[in-house]
Amino acid sequence: MIAYENLSQLNKSFFDKYKQKFGEVVEKGWFVLGNEVKEFEKEFAHYSQSEYCIGVANGLDALTLSLSAIAEKYQFAKDKEDIEIIVPSNTYIATILSILHNGFTPVLVEPNLETYNIDPHKIEEAITSRTKGIMVVHLYGKVCQMDKIEEIAKKNELFIIEDAAQAHGAKFKDKKAGSFGIANGFSFYPTKNLGALGDAGGVTTNDESLNTIIRSLRNYGSDIKYHNERVGQNSRLDELQAAFLRIKLQELDKINNHKRKLAQIYLENLKSDFILPQVDKNFYDVYHIFAVRHQHRDKLKEFLLKNNVGTEIHYPIPPIEQKALTNVVAKAEFSIAKLIHSTIISLPISYFHTEDDIYQVIEVMNKF
Repeated sequence: MIAYENLSQLNKSFFDKYKQKFGEVVEKGWFVLGNEVKEFEKEFAHYSQSEYCIGVANGLDALTLSLSAIAEKYQFAKDKEDIEIIVPSNTYIATILSILHNGFTPVLVEPNLETYNIDPHKIEEAITSRTKGIMVVHLYGKVCQMDKIEEIAKKNELFIIEDAAQAHGAKFKDKKAGSFGIANGFSFYPTKNLGALGDAGGVTTNDESLNTIIRSLRNYGSDIKYHNERVGQNSRLDELQAAFLRIKLQELDKINNHKRKLAQIYLENLKSDFILPQVDKNFYDVYHIFAVRHQHRDKLKEFLLKNNVGTEIHYPIPPIEQKALTNVVAKAEFSIAKLIHSTIISLPISYFHTEDDIYQVIEVMNKF
């Protein structure tokens, strides 16, 4: 069986270093907001071409706290019900939840059918007098078309916030994900290219005031122990997870290159029945997910499973059809999002997979 993912195998090459680091952290006896977190924040900020990184508990908190900090900085928190944030209609629900948790209104915009990322041409028509920002999502490991989005944001005086949860190290024109927006959320969930051994997240920013506010918000709204200036929460990156992430960060480019190599094998050998990811020289894709589309997706998934190939679907239900968002997002057709969600399937492309694994998957795929 070629599993879609196996976290034990994925992390196997790091086990010895993990065990050594675990012992060091336990012996030191400092488990919350210690040196490992500080050093990881410095290292990931540098890697992401940013001034600051703030470690938080998970990717959702990274986005939620970023929006809260932006609201404080620009003093529009009191008018939350009037604030709209543009977001892609085919994203994972966490992106939209971060907007709702701040009391803002998500305005869904359709993606480009070839890139699966938000369509810049559709953004401008969704802007109203209540629009304050654009939350872009670099889905599957491909950065959005940021030059056009930045142009639209500047023209309309909107902030940009990146959901870079799936795009560690991905680039658009040599600029990395997490360096375009005013504040940008990362997830280090275990399956991510840079994955922890549990939940973890981070925010990157070049804005000193946002860095200060988010650090306070993640720690009960406190800058000084027992002094609480803000209504914050407990969302601190765990010291152990930071230690493990520091180890894996040293190998992130190697991980990304391996996945890019496997993706190239797919791209060169899958038959034309499958709609493959778009490749463009301006984009450095890191293939957190290698997603293809087929009109008989469910039958294909069943066929692959019968032939010992594991797959996943990212994502089977579009946000607009989630019960949690009933009466929350504006009613519209969103035909592109629905088409993507009904035809997309994710193929094995983990760091532990070999080239031979991928050729075996291709052999099965091409028989369908």
